Amino acid sequence: MQEKLPKPWDPYGKVYVLRLGHRPQRDKRITTHVALVARAFGANGFILAGACDDSVERSLRRTLECWGGEVEYECGVSGRRKVEEWHEMGGEVIHLTMYGVPVDDVIEEIRSSTRPKLIVVGASKVERYYYDAADYNVAVGNQPHSEVAALAVFLDRLYRGRELYSIFYGARARIVPSPRGKTVTGGVEC
Repeated sequence: MQEKLPKPWDPYGKVYVLRLGHRPQRDKRITTHVALVARAFGANGFILAGACDDSVERSLRRTLECWGGEVEYECGVSGRRKVEEWHEMGGEVIHLTMYGVPVDDVIEEIRSSTRPKLIVVGASKVERYYYDAADYNVAVGNQPHSEVAALAVFLDRLYRGRELYSIFYGARARIVPSPRGKTVTGGVEC
């Protein structure tokens, strides 16, 4: 299944996130958070390898309806095939892993490339194939932590923090920055 949903501002060419190893009974929440970080931090698309998960799609759709923005969503695909297709179209594959090269050592090189970027994040143990197929194996720290955190830090470094100020068109609700309390304009039902 592939569906086009609204896309955010994108100064560096296409950036997509490929989520590997999703286990529907176990990973709904964390995979949803990977998708939401992809959207909020400026990715153009989120691809869920393997089986589709309706709960992930529903959460992403609700977020888009309430908070605006666009993101392309695809699921039920082979992760290996998506990596092969990405290379065939001239894109580069960036695998986030704690075993990779420190993000600060390669981010300038990655940022300077205008090639479409496929950022690969795993859930369970990632197959050796992805390490070998990646153009970059990038570490956001060398200690075990969440793929959600790794993706957020990587995208923030890629976009130099500018994604934090993106305006998501079509939003029914918007947060008004405040030193105390919660101020939301628009859709209180969000």
